Amino acid sequence: MVRYTSAHTTGGTAAGAGRTAAHPRRRTGRATALGAAALALALPLTACSAGGGSDAPTGGSSSSAAGSAPSPTPSPTADPATYRRALTDALRPLDSALRAVDGAHEGGPLDKALNTAAGKAETAADALEAVAAPDNALSGTSQLATALRALGQDLRSARGGVGRCATSPRVELDTAHGPQSVKEAARALKALGYDTALRLPRTERAQHRRPANGTFVRDGSRGGLGRLTVNNGTSSDAVVTLTRGTRTAFSLYVRKGAKATVRSVNSGAYTVYFTTGEDWNGGKRSFTRGCSFEKFDDKANFRTVRVSGGTQYTVLTFTLNKVFGGNAATSTVPPGEFPS
Repeated sequence: MVRYTSAHTTGGTAAGAGRTAAHPRRRTGRATALGAAALALALPLTACSAGGGSDAPTGGSSSSAAGSAPSPTPSPTADPATYRRALTDALRPLDSALRAVDGAHEGGPLDKALNTAAGKAETAADALEAVAAPDNALSGTSQLATALRALGQDLRSARGGVGRCATSPRVELDTAHGPQSVKEAARALKALGYDTALRLPRTERAQHRRPANGTFVRDGSRGGLGRLTVNNGTSSDAVVTLTRGTRTAFSLYVRKGAKATVRSVNSGAYTVYFTTGEDWNGGKRSFTRGCSFEKFDDKANFRTVRVSGGTQYTVLTFTLNKVFGGNAATSTVPPGEFPS
């Protein structure tokens, strides 16, 4: 082994160097210093012994330059072309499932397509977490996998309910966080040259459909003299429905903060139902958001009788919000029992 030693000078002569490094005394201090430097360079060439050993250094210190291990070679980054193929393979089944959501009819077919797409989104996230990504795509790949898991949850949550007050899944997805996160992650990867080739399903904006105040949502035969006034002091629009037995006599739309009157109500005992909410779907005869369903516990009795000198008839007023001194109790009604 070769041991490198550093030269030390004592009185201008290098220790352990014999007389080969001696310099005439008339030389200046500058010349002496240069000689010492020359000796320091020469020592490594004479340090080895014939037997392969080495002389012990005299006051020297070891240097790690020759004995240090070579620097490790950085591991090569993932091949971009291979990564692009893996990205496409991971997302292709999900893209197909999302296109099926796009074309499905609302109801059972759409709910089934949403559930299938949710499973594909989670499978794609698993695949991306196992993909070897180039250094510049590591963060974007992780971001996309997280976004796909959120998308899967949103797709399952968006499945439409049945009956009344069922918000469209496409409306639910319009404000969901998952699809927006997927778009952001896809844009980040595309900026680096990696196209996700993923088409998200179409969504719909929430609507705010409101018939005019006093509109009959449903109207039967009316020929009496009774009169009903509805005062809606709630924070939501309402539809008030009167039934006799199992038959609906009429349904009246009353906007929030307004009142409306129905004339020519036939004599009889009526059950008074009312539903409140937002966005009236005329086809389903129901609000689509924020629904409540109630009825007045007491029946509304209308009578028309002839009396001496004329006719007497019933005039009633129902206030939907709670008022001081009110005498009409209400009960919650299951949505399925609310009259259509």
